[in-house]
Amino acid sequence: MKLKRTILAPLVVAGLSLGTGGWFLQRGVNQEQNVYIQAKLFEEVLGHVENRFVDQKQPSELYRMAIDGMLEELGDPHTAFMSAKEYAALRVQTQGEYGGLGIQIGKRDGWITVIAPLPGTPAERAGMQTGDQIIEIDGKSAQTLSEDDAVGILRGPKGTAVNLKVMRPGIDQPLTFRIVRDEIHVRSVPSAYMVNDKVGYVELTVFSESSTDELRSAINQLRAQGMKALILDMRANPGGLLDQGATISDLFLERGDLIVETKGRVARENQRAVARDADEFPNMPIAVLVGPGTASAAEIVAGALQDHDRALVVGRTTYGKGSVQQLFPLSNQNYLKMTTQRWYTPSGRTIQRPYGIDANGAASAMFPDSASAPEDTTRKPEYRTDGGRVVYGGGGIHPDVIVMDTLTSAERLLVEALQTNFAKYMEQRFSFSLRYARENPNLKPGFAVTKPMLDAFYRQLQSAGVKVDRSVYDDGSRWIATGLGYEITQAKFGQQEARKRLNAESQDVRVAADLLQRSTTPASVFNVAKSYEAQRPTAKSPGTR
Repeated sequence: MKLKRTILAPLVVAGLSLGTGGWFLQRGVNQEQNVYIQAKLFEEVLGHVENRFVDQKQPSELYRMAIDGMLEELGDPHTAFMSAKEYAALRVQTQGEYGGLGIQIGKRDGWITVIAPLPGTPAERAGMQTGDQIIEIDGKSAQTLSEDDAVGILRGPKGTAVNLKVMRPGIDQPLTFRIVRDEIHVRSVPSAYMVNDKVGYVELTVFSESSTDELRSAINQLRAQGMKALILDMRANPGGLLDQGATISDLFLERGDLIVETKGRVARENQRAVARDADEFPNMPIAVLVGPGTASAAEIVAGALQDHDRALVVGRTTYGKGSVQQLFPLSNQNYLKMTTQRWYTPSGRTIQRPYGIDANGAASAMFPDSASAPEDTTRKPEYRTDGGRVVYGGGGIHPDVIVMDTLTSAERLLVEALQTNFAKYMEQRFSFSLRYARENPNLKPGFAVTKPMLDAFYRQLQSAGVKVDRSVYDDGSRWIATGLGYEITQAKFGQQEARKRLNAESQDVRVAADLLQRSTTPASVFNVAKSYEAQRPTAKSPGTR
């Protein structure tokens, strides 16, 4: 495989092409003079702003504003100037490791609150719990801290200690913790379990340096439990390292299969990633779940497996990020993250969507989960898979089987009614769920969200100032119940049980599991899907006709 990385720090050398003849030389001089004039103009404007603008600005601040403005005018949201702090945060995402405590935090009721301690981390070993409000860090109040501020303080070198003072629901006096930081590994595969006696489910949420190993391990563990077919869930995977997208695709493809090709202005940097090894799971049918939250490297995997007829893609059209970014080191430990290439699937598709346009051509969607119709593909360019199936380019990966997990009109009306107080609504849902989990020690997974629970939650919302008409609340109560069930389950039983519960109500998981249950080989899943599409009354999916 030739494609080895996506985050690069290349040495950029300016090439100078010289022609012969006075006309070419004179043209070059004029260009240089023009650049000089523009640079002088910029310095003049900068001087006036620095000296006379009504609000004083530091020169360093003005230069940063100029840089940001120039990059913004490129019209590419993925090109940006990165400070040393921003670069460090990016490295955490791509490496999947950092020094810290191992807690997921969020702002709740004005305080930094533990959403969940990660398994096997210093925070879990110290006894921190979901719902703990961090009121002091190393003797200083945490009340005014933002989430980013708290993350920056809590992370630190392995072996160093941090002192926390915590208020725990149900306990009057604050608790104190002294926790020694350790190396924290952010898992790419947070949940993996058997849906039934044949079909396994693996959730892949990010592409970091350990993603391929984690996925391989999860699949092998499920195979030991009897798994014969796999649901690979990338619905909420925003991408990450391009080389991990290539190596994960390599797990399921045959040696020599093209995975992805990147092309940019600098021809010598164009690359092709080709599978180096044989398919590790050659007889296993696969369904890949995708949606609007599937982007970048996740789209590379979905596109490669779709083009080679190795997996059935199920769900909704993906985000459509078909570009590659490189990191260029700058002075003072800063970086420029810049789009330098576009990537193409094995069939030659680019899936780049015009910036700011969603799958249905609208400028944006307030509720992406409420889409009520499949994407219109009549104007998309057609391509063919290895087996001759139709696939589409020009804006995301279009699924082979479209499944619309939608909100009803009543549920959409409820969500719209909550929008003005949505952050407060989420805070109240969290606190209600935490209290309910604590007050019901005999709760079992799969518990029902009852009408008395919904009534009690409505009263709490009203008391907290989250106003919504009772009839609107009742009509959209299924959406409320789904959220409460998920939140309570996570607080009581952890992330994997919460994902199981959510998946049990997910139409795309049910469809994928049913199709795989009726499939015996990787090739047969497409025939099963074709039969499924022919029988249902909704519009047929072009990929399986």
